[in-house]
Amino acid sequence: MSKKTTILIGFIILKFVLQYALYNPEYDLQRDEYLHLDQANHLAWGYLSVPPVTSWFSYFILLLGNSVFWVKFFPALFGALTLVIVWKTIEILKGNLSALILGSVCVLFSCLLRINMLYQPNSLDILCWTAFYCAIIQYIKSEKTKWFYIAAIVFAFGFLNKYNILFLLIGLLPAVLLSRQRKMLAKRELYLAIILGFILIVPNLLWQYNNQFPVIHHMKQLAETQLVNVDRISFLKEQLLFFIGSFFVIIVALYALLFYKPFEKYRFFFASIFFTLIVFLYFKAKGYYAIGLYPIYIAFGSVFLAEILKKGWKRFLMPVFTIIPILFFIPIYDLAFPNKSPENIASHPEKYKKLGLLRWEDGKDHELPQDFADMLGWKELAPKIDSVYALLPNSEKTLILCDNYGQAGAINYYTKKGIKAVSFNADYVNWFDLDVPYKNLIRVKEYQKNSTELNETGPYFKSSAIGGEITNKFAREYKTVIFVFTEAKININKRIENEIKEAKDFSKS
Repeated sequence: MSKKTTILIGFIILKFVLQYALYNPEYDLQRDEYLHLDQANHLAWGYLSVPPVTSWFSYFILLLGNSVFWVKFFPALFGALTLVIVWKTIEILKGNLSALILGSVCVLFSCLLRINMLYQPNSLDILCWTAFYCAIIQYIKSEKTKWFYIAAIVFAFGFLNKYNILFLLIGLLPAVLLSRQRKMLAKRELYLAIILGFILIVPNLLWQYNNQFPVIHHMKQLAETQLVNVDRISFLKEQLLFFIGSFFVIIVALYALLFYKPFEKYRFFFASIFFTLIVFLYFKAKGYYAIGLYPIYIAFGSVFLAEILKKGWKRFLMPVFTIIPILFFIPIYDLAFPNKSPENIASHPEKYKKLGLLRWEDGKDHELPQDFADMLGWKELAPKIDSVYALLPNSEKTLILCDNYGQAGAINYYTKKGIKAVSFNADYVNWFDLDVPYKNLIRVKEYQKNSTELNETGPYFKSSAIGGEITNKFAREYKTVIFVFTEAKININKRIENEIKEAKDFSKS
């Protein structure tokens, strides 16, 4: 085994070790993860929330036992593969060992540690962006048209994971058109590759068509509720923070793409990053949508720095640039990860409060950062549902209806009874089993002061009661209430059919 291979394996092992070490087992999974995991039980070519690829990995996780270890394994794997592709890109660009180490350190000690902590489409999205750029670099270097087909497959897989990868093409195409590399557009194989990529994504496009293009309604809702509040200046500030320890390496990459002769063939990458960022800014995208842009530029910057700093006294600067990302990571490690217990954070809030990390969407300061609070209370909810469910007459005819997808997903993930909770929120609106003649209702509702649920719903049942609530004061779901209604006086199924129709109509309005 060569020295380079040994070092690369070392970085991969360190990546996995860090991903598991940064997560305190006192925390549950995050609410989005429960939704994605539940998609394994409803395999389809599309969903209201995401394209289908996440559900495929969820199915693998289900086959492997559905444990937290495997839930955390796949995003860590995607992060490790991103590091490997940056390593391979540096080799393609003729970078030496110093460049390989610098590039790996920059990728490892970055925002990817946070992104790769959660089982969401973002980790694979960044991997696909990086792999696509690498395939383009491979083609330019070798002029072998097989890389068109590889790029097409990567793009299709990325598209079926997260539509965000469309921004890559939107930013890359004008940059290529303005460069000498536009000659690749005359290649017949490029269009055959495009056809291949289109064929691969057709099943999802057909699903979108058959379901009245929910992605359009989802994006409209996102624009009206979240993106409308996105500040473009804040977007640009966030770009500085994602790879703050290696920001200088990315800036150096842009310089090298303009003036370093060995990179002349890749000069269009200079324009591409700006075109892509401009498109993101125009659409008022969230800052993290652009993270996939940067790993490939770390490869360019690492190669250039290693080359200009390899002789004389300058060679002593290379270790300095290599250690900078680690130094920046130290304070981030202390604040940005759920690696301390909730009690510890709540008893030492000063640093978190100073940086505004305790402020939630409601504009108020809480004891924990909102992201961390979103990882608590779920394990407590499921056994309480199990206990209530076991006491009900005709329990198999019980509908468990939740306010949000996090509640429904957590119940379905942790429950020991094999019961299935649903919601009118997100994909769950399509997962109601109306073949069951429901007689009982377990209603999981977010906390509301002076709730009137018993008075409003109770009259439609013979009995009603409160079956419990989430008591973890650090959880975002704190005081979520479990209402229990038995022996319905009305046709629950008919009522649910009407509610589903209203929910779908509202999402499209």
